[in-house]
Amino acid sequence: MPQFKQFPLPDTAEGLTEADILTWHVKPGDTVTVNQIIVEIETAKAAVELPCPWAGVVTELLAEPGQTVEVGVPIITIDTDPGGAAAPAPVVAEANGTSSGKIGEEMPGGRIATLVGYGPKSGTAKRRARKDAPAAAPAAAVVAPPAPAPAPVVAPPAPVVVAAPVQAPGGYVPLAKPPVRKLAKDLGVDLHALTGSGPNGVITREDVETAVAAPVAAAAPAASYVDNGSRERRVPIKGVRKATAQAMVDSAFTAPHVTEFLTVDVTPMMELRARLKNAPEFRGVKLTPLAFCAKAIILAARRTPDVNATWDAAANEIVYKDYVHLGIAAATPRGLVVPKVRDADRMSLKELAVALDELATVARDGKTSPADMMNGTITITNVGVFGVDTGTPILNPGESAILALGAIRDMPWVVDGEIKIRKICQLALSFDHRVVDGQQGSQFLADVGALLAEPGIAMTY
Repeated sequence: MPQFKQFPLPDTAEGLTEADILTWHVKPGDTVTVNQIIVEIETAKAAVELPCPWAGVVTELLAEPGQTVEVGVPIITIDTDPGGAAAPAPVVAEANGTSSGKIGEEMPGGRIATLVGYGPKSGTAKRRARKDAPAAAPAAAVVAPPAPAPAPVVAPPAPVVVAAPVQAPGGYVPLAKPPVRKLAKDLGVDLHALTGSGPNGVITREDVETAVAAPVAAAAPAASYVDNGSRERRVPIKGVRKATAQAMVDSAFTAPHVTEFLTVDVTPMMELRARLKNAPEFRGVKLTPLAFCAKAIILAARRTPDVNATWDAAANEIVYKDYVHLGIAAATPRGLVVPKVRDADRMSLKELAVALDELATVARDGKTSPADMMNGTITITNVGVFGVDTGTPILNPGESAILALGAIRDMPWVVDGEIKIRKICQLALSFDHRVVDGQQGSQFLADVGALLAEPGIAMTY
């Protein structure tokens, strides 16, 4: 007799409560093995691939691509004994959500530990209703093998009517294929409000297109009325965008921000960069102005350690850190992420340049892990790559300073009483005024500017 097990959405990083299903790598009927990648999800911090905890056959996918699922809610059902010998009773997903076992190690009851928080969530799971289940039946958290019956009961074909755009208590999801769901999402159509014209009430592409055209046709007689809804697009707030928004709001309304600006002649830095690029030890190294700025921040923080400190309101303390985990704000297809260069204060200029290049590559590919974006101490945001001169950056929560590096432009500059064309850059420093006083913030910004204007000053630090 088959044995059905449900795999609940695990907590892939500390404190996560939900994730979005990005892509399924399996479908019902596929045979899977232990640790085979079955699904890619997007958490508030990164995209993560989840391995399968059991070997068997996929019987049902309990969440659609694009659906947001809470941690602990089952997302897939797997038959771990397809066509095997009769079992005394169907296997029920265990209720406890913690385990001290190692990943891949079999636990009591035959269970295999996979990720932190892999146990199912206590209480009734919210999942998509099965299309062959009676409408009045309560949602079940346990999937048991179907009992043998004399003959299947087939309902006569009839169009399915969805009464109103209100979801059923069991978390019902309208029947529609992923391309149709994407079309509805792009056009701003609520699938709950549609009546499916396909087999078994499946919503088709034509149903969605008809729903878009209907309000426009209704509004046609009124020449003075314009239906803006058909020209708007709504995107759910979730994943990285949701986490970034919450972090920025928390920071802006918790830490009193102060922003200072400084315009710097970085011609000597650019000349040094050109010389180092031709040096044998820097051959093949992507040496960017960001690397010089990172090095300048690290050196300047030694003289003003307050910018590398943290305000701990719970303990009523300021925590000074004798290390620098340098955050680099990076724009990715999924939104803004801030991965960290760990112990950047121990790196040479060449090591910093290599680390920054690797970090940017991983971020652009969307492969930055949640652990790489935690516990930073100070951050750089390079707005200059977009041709922007300056800005007022917002602090990352838990940090006391962030520096914006602007575009480097050829501009007139007074040198020894004469106007010359020089490489000019603007810096903007935002800091937490609870931790950093105006004198300290100004001194730090001046030191960074001096190091970029004349790299040889580093010899005096």
